[in-house]
Amino acid sequence: MSTDQATIFAILVALFVLFVWGRWRYDIVAFLALLAAVVAGVVPFAGAFRGFGHPATVTVALVLVMSRALMNSGAVDLIARHVRLSAKRLSLHIGALSSLGASLSAVMNNVGALALLMPVAIQAAAKAKQSPAVVLMPLSFGTILGGLVTMIGTPPNIIIATFRDKTAGEPFGMFDFTPVGAAVAIVGLVFVAFVGWRLIPPSRRKKLSPAELFDLEDYVSEARVPEGSDAVGLTVHEIEELTRDVDAVIVGVIRKGRRGFGVARREPIEVGDLLVIEAGPQSIDAFITQLKLEVVGVEGSKAKLLRTDDVVLMEAVVPRRSRIERRTASAVRLRSRYGVNLVAVSRQGAPIRERLGTLTLKAGDVLLLQGDSERLPEVIAAIGCLPLAERGLQIGKGGQAWLCAGIFAAAIAAAAAGLAPFPITLSLAVVAVALLKIVPPREIYESVDWPVILLLGAMIPVGEALETTGATGLIAGAIVDLAAGIPPVAILVVLMVVTMTLSDIMNNAATAVVTAPIAVGIAGQLGLDPDPFLMTVAVGASCAFLTPIGHQNNMLIMGPGGYHFGDYWRMGLPLEVLIVAVSIPMIVWVWPL
Repeated sequence: MSTDQATIFAILVALFVLFVWGRWRYDIVAFLALLAAVVAGVVPFAGAFRGFGHPATVTVALVLVMSRALMNSGAVDLIARHVRLSAKRLSLHIGALSSLGASLSAVMNNVGALALLMPVAIQAAAKAKQSPAVVLMPLSFGTILGGLVTMIGTPPNIIIATFRDKTAGEPFGMFDFTPVGAAVAIVGLVFVAFVGWRLIPPSRRKKLSPAELFDLEDYVSEARVPEGSDAVGLTVHEIEELTRDVDAVIVGVIRKGRRGFGVARREPIEVGDLLVIEAGPQSIDAFITQLKLEVVGVEGSKAKLLRTDDVVLMEAVVPRRSRIERRTASAVRLRSRYGVNLVAVSRQGAPIRERLGTLTLKAGDVLLLQGDSERLPEVIAAIGCLPLAERGLQIGKGGQAWLCAGIFAAAIAAAAAGLAPFPITLSLAVVAVALLKIVPPREIYESVDWPVILLLGAMIPVGEALETTGATGLIAGAIVDLAAGIPPVAILVVLMVVTMTLSDIMNNAATAVVTAPIAVGIAGQLGLDPDPFLMTVAVGASCAFLTPIGHQNNMLIMGPGGYHFGDYWRMGLPLEVLIVAVSIPMIVWVWPL
């Protein structure tokens, strides 16, 4: 083993450990790995940033913009409206939702598809008096399966398509993935609809809605301000400064029968005002005693105290890499800047009762937010969260929906006909939707998942270093030696299982970048066509079903579904076994060895 080979192996081991550790963001880890490779000399200075202009990186960014265009135009809303409770039987309903998610994911970003359909699924579950846990995991898995069907369905397919250009002189086409991907998706969807959801633990299937995760009844109280109270003459902000050591939040002020929330924070409290307080039993006692308040009994649900005609409660989930992830509500200035109250937080199906203003939020947390009915959806988008309330169909966008779909279809058709490479036709489509203001210029940059772009830009040169140093040859040779005497089909099975395992614990795009050259190396050692090996990597890298960290969609449903970390493998493991059993014969049939 040469020095360069030992160096790239050491960098990859460190990369893998940091990915699994998860303490640092994976895009930062990938960029540090690139810098380490450059400093060590295994990646030349001139090629250090070549990955940022790579066709795979550009294509991923463009697909994300077109996904935003499809959402903005209302095209997805038009489709989603026709599948709400389309079937009375639970299995058929789960199958309908999951199939729609898979269909959308074949042509758009699967995270965006899930974000649009998750509120539909939750609302449908509530109407059917079923737990959202029953439908959310099948929906998430369905959107992941749908990405297998086309080249643009998932970043690993885009990476594998462009990587083939090195081995065959031309990339995989848009629909080269369809025969294998469609077969796997269909079988997988049948499994999750009729068998998979039954494997979800019964305890998760008992909760009827995300709202039940918060259990507000014991944590919302109403108190009157009598004469002699220390609260008289103070603003809400001043009261909170005075009672900083008490874990209680004033979420509303009622004066002469009129409820105030935002403006009331800046007005002095008067005798006779009613304060709506969110706090635990012990904290509320300390708060009332310190300010000399009087407790007022509330008839009916206490959650009604948090709403008016203009003020609503809305649930939202924290995605990875959102503005609020790993930060506190106070640090984001949720109340002072946006005028929104964080009323409650649920994590993995359990409410969190510690001081919310200083609570560090994590991906998958479900937030209960209180704010102005018109502004709250905008605030949720501004902090990077996804609402769990269903969006209404955007008025006046019907014509744009068809226009946007036509532009996207034309770009795909032009690339499939060989008129121009797909990144070029997709770029023209992005320009068109920008000129038509379907996606305003500001949203073009917002719609790109920049951490993924940074990850790809950094990992592609590192993956190339595996080849230039001869490290892929060493790995491929070792695998071929260990597999001596077994048929090539068995080697494909091993390659897929290893790729799936890596994808379950690290980013799927990074998995594809690392394993693609190894797959080609194995094919070269065996003297076989590399295409079936690349297809094996494409399927394996996209199938992350065992953990919530393997795919962002699995993390997004964790809070709303009340899932635990260990719930995913119950449905995911048999699904992955089924995928191997279906995909390997299909790959060998469509792409002969």
